[in-house]
Amino acid sequence: MARVCNITGKKTVSGNKVSHSQAKSKRTFKANLQKKRLMNPATGQTMTVRISTSAHRTLKKWQAAGKMYDLRKLIK
Repeated sequence: MARVCNITGKKTVSGNKVSHSQAKSKRTFKANLQKKRLMNPATGQTMTVRISTSAHRTLKKWQAAGKMYDLRKLIK
């Protein structure tokens, strides 16, 4: 299974590891993904998704504001 967020599409990106002497070597930055069981507000069904923590926070904010969304349509 690829390390990709189902909602935002965040994935592993590459960059440089920089030492104290400013020597640079390649490294990877992995997305902070969590496996969550979320209830889809549109259908009332529970779905298991692999989402980033930032996407989870966004969904919690939407739910608190009463915004209606369909989790099936958000999944990429």
